Amino acid sequence: MSLPVGLRAFHHADFRRFFTAQLVAQTGTWMQTVAQSWLVLQLTSSPFKLGLVGSLQFAPILLFSLASGALADRVRRRRLILSAQTAQGCQALGLGALVYSGHVEYWHVVVLAFCSGLINVLDQPARQSLVAEMVGRNDVGSAVALNSASFNAARIVGPGLGGVLIARYGITPAFIVSGLGCAVSVAVLSTLRVEGLPRARSGDGVLADMRTGLQYAFGTPEIRLTLGLLFLVSIFVFNFTVYVPLVVRTVLHLGAEGFGLLMACLGMGAVTGALTVGAMGARRPPAAVMFGTATLACSTLVLLSAVRVFWLAAVLLFLTGLFGLVLVASCNTAMQLSAPDELRGRVMSLYTLVWGGVFPIGAFLVGAVSEKWGVGTSLLVNGTAGLLGVVVLFSWWRSRDTSITRHRET
Repeated sequence: MSLPVGLRAFHHADFRRFFTAQLVAQTGTWMQTVAQSWLVLQLTSSPFKLGLVGSLQFAPILLFSLASGALADRVRRRRLILSAQTAQGCQALGLGALVYSGHVEYWHVVVLAFCSGLINVLDQPARQSLVAEMVGRNDVGSAVALNSASFNAARIVGPGLGGVLIARYGITPAFIVSGLGCAVSVAVLSTLRVEGLPRARSGDGVLADMRTGLQYAFGTPEIRLTLGLLFLVSIFVFNFTVYVPLVVRTVLHLGAEGFGLLMACLGMGAVTGALTVGAMGARRPPAAVMFGTATLACSTLVLLSAVRVFWLAAVLLFLTGLFGLVLVASCNTAMQLSAPDELRGRVMSLYTLVWGGVFPIGAFLVGAVSEKWGVGTSLLVNGTAGLLGVVVLFSWWRSRDTSITRHRET
């Protein structure tokens, strides 16, 4: 049966299983994210401490992404993903048990959040590079878009369910469901035929492999641009788990259900954005699209800083998710298509590093600024800084194009 361009990755049986496993696990993870954020606010009532948890959870990505990318090129990726998913489920159930016992403290959340980050940094480069092996280069654009759609469909369902569960039954069930979702994911991933076999080793060590990946990435202008734009939205825009609960609690004065609904609006926009990228097919996303969506995503934050009513916040978060995800999925597609097979794990580890690794810095800044001047000021600062960054990158890209044109004319 012929499928539309954006759905062609579903022709591959392994990808269908992989997609299902991700959707189940990520739905549970988003429920856990809502529960963890709400738990921190219950324990501390501190925006700063909420931002600190987010920073520590993503700190391992900043510290170890390059090494984990080299590891992903050296081991069987499917086994690595299975091990990481199992550990993630144990982490969720452990935190749930602490909450249920009534003995949970803030430092427990901090330690387990850091452990979750360590697991995630092992998982992501292997997961990203396995996608291209499952579907081939011709369907990479479709697979990346569907992966993003899966992630953000979970962002819709997970926070909504999490908000309802927390409001009616407390925080514990969200952690239990997350752990069970990981168990289901492990069972499904165990049926994949693709192994993600390691590439032939160069004979050099891990540090030499990391250096080779860095030299290739930073020697390719298109990858430098992609990483620059990804950096801007990662540090300034995608701090949802910090600023959305603060908007809900301190500006809109709503509870857990309001938090879940706004996160669902954000996810709906992101799914729409992911499917838009999928419709582009396997071609490389145009630079104009990437610059435009980065500008629009940062602009919505500036507008959100002035919002005082629920429906307007919902609309702006939908648009933030839409524009932000078009950019992020475009960056992922561009890097997958730019990376040679033998370097894919290392190149995609840079994507993981920038996409998740700068989040600790952004989360810390959002929490610190919100603590002192309020979340509205934090949103305004982030949106404005992001727009200035886009201007700088656009100026560099235009000057590069001008230089190339002059060189060809001479």
